[in-house]
Amino acid sequence: MQPAPDPAPGAQDLHLTFPADPFAVREALARMLALPPLCTLGPDGRGTAEIVLAEVLNNIAEHAYVDRVGPVAVTIAAGAQGVSCLLVDEGRAMPDNRLPAGRLPASRLPDGQTVELVDLPEGGFGWHLIRSLTRNLTYARVDGQNRVSFLLPRDG
Repeated sequence: MQPAPDPAPGAQDLHLTFPADPFAVREALARMLALPPLCTLGPDGRGTAEIVLAEVLNNIAEHAYVDRVGPVAVTIAAGAQGVSCLLVDEGRAMPDNRLPAGRLPASRLPDGQTVELVDLPEGGFGWHLIRSLTRNLTYARVDGQNRVSFLLPRDG
């Protein structure tokens, strides 16, 4: 798999391709944060980038490649409104060929009682975080590839 294409390549653009397994994802994420354009962001922007990229990449590793390890290509480019990210993998398509809704798990029961913090589910927060922290989030299945793109706004 070639790195994800960038429509307007620039000197500060970052292109990486690596296996979608937990160790490679962790190493690639550290590398992305240490290189331009992400290393040029302030602490809040880098923190947001780390959360969003970790969530998307871990979803690829856990769900797109549920039965194998496959490649993921990442392109990150700085722009006037923020940092554009494109992640491409060859794993399973998203259910119904669309992004998950990203709703938070219910904190109230149908009878109005509150669910205790310890009783909330462990998972289910990732797509809510991704949707909350990004702009222009899109998903497409093109020629057997999943393509997730989003903008990390300059205001972090």
